[in-house]
Amino acid sequence: MIHVSLGANTPSRVGEPAVTLRAAIAEMPAHGLEVIRVSPFYRSTAWPNPADPAFVNAMVTIRTARGPMEVLQVLLAIERHFGRVRKTRWEPRCLDLDLVDYGGLVLDTDVLSLPHPRLHERGFVLRPLMDVDPTWRHPDTGIPIAELLENAGEEGLSPLPVDQENG
Repeated sequence: MIHVSLGANTPSRVGEPAVTLRAAIAEMPAHGLEVIRVSPFYRSTAWPNPADPAFVNAMVTIRTARGPMEVLQVLLAIERHFGRVRKTRWEPRCLDLDLVDYGGLVLDTDVLSLPHPRLHERGFVLRPLMDVDPTWRHPDTGIPIAELLENAGEEGLSPLPVDQENG
């Protein structure tokens, strides 16, 4: 299974963060990414600066014939389509799509690291991942998702009401 984390904390050209996430998910099949599962949406405190606007986060499970580098390029193109411009690390953003896991592949290049190198620290990634794949284990360490989530915690994370997920 392939897992992609979604996040946004500023409006995009299509609307508020939850609307942007829904639109980005809807855009994926046009790029050869078949969406299999979508987690509930969560609101999370911005990191590293909690004074920034809160994020809306989710996780999708996809299927594709594309390789991991191609998937990364598609995700970056979708971000640009919604208005993402990368200036500084960890700045507020209208859309962030991270390739978290590609079928358990362990990879470390200048462009892509799999699994995502900091996912085990981030409750806002782990909680939605557990929702779409409760038996997932970290490909490098073998640690089950439930244990990773317990260690990372869910501080600052809350379910987004369904009426707010749909704009």
